[in-house]
Amino acid sequence: MSHINTHSEENRLREEISEIGRAFRQLGMAPGTSGNISAKCEGGWLMTPTNASLGALDPAEISMLDWDGNLLSGKPPTKESFLHRAFYESREEAGGVIHLHSTYASAVSCLKGLDEGSCLPPITPYFVMRVGRLPLLPYFQPGDPAMGEAVREYAPEYSAVLLANHGPVVAGKTLEAARNAIEELEETARLFLLLKDQQINTLDEQQIEGLRQQFGARW
Repeated sequence: MSHINTHSEENRLREEISEIGRAFRQLGMAPGTSGNISAKCEGGWLMTPTNASLGALDPAEISMLDWDGNLLSGKPPTKESFLHRAFYESREEAGGVIHLHSTYASAVSCLKGLDEGSCLPPITPYFVMRVGRLPLLPYFQPGDPAMGEAVREYAPEYSAVLLANHGPVVAGKTLEAARNAIEELEETARLFLLLKDQQINTLDEQQIEGLRQQFGARW
């Protein structure tokens, strides 16, 4: 019975990854073959394949990996799978991880003078609750494993990071939570760019403390 349940959960996650990929493509958050999505499941983790369009994922072709990195089923995984693995191995509660090259967050990642402790200020309570502080990581060449090591340093304390001149990586307790958080991050980046030349009222420490106490926000 447990084997049937495990198989059913894996299939459900494969379908969910495909559905989220289509949604990101429709929202304009996953151009070309950019971005990757993963989810933890029994015996390993599911990862979108290399050179795959998130808008046209075949659930059966999604990579299934064990925790030693061996491919168990599906196509070969994205070359950026180490970003995801760094979160899973350093953040025990992580159930889903998403990395995108979404327009507004990627635009923010190219700006000079960002606060490296949090690239985006606490503009809205939803950003504080769903994302929290967003540290800036240095630029790495795509596929450089050192990028994973950099994520690993931040993952125990932060559920999201922004890669300079690249894009965000976000972990959530579930895949749905990761999806909601990265969509909130993208919207906050959009607001930040819209307000960039204006004086902004950000949430103060008392307001943030209220979100910590009532919603468990980590800021």
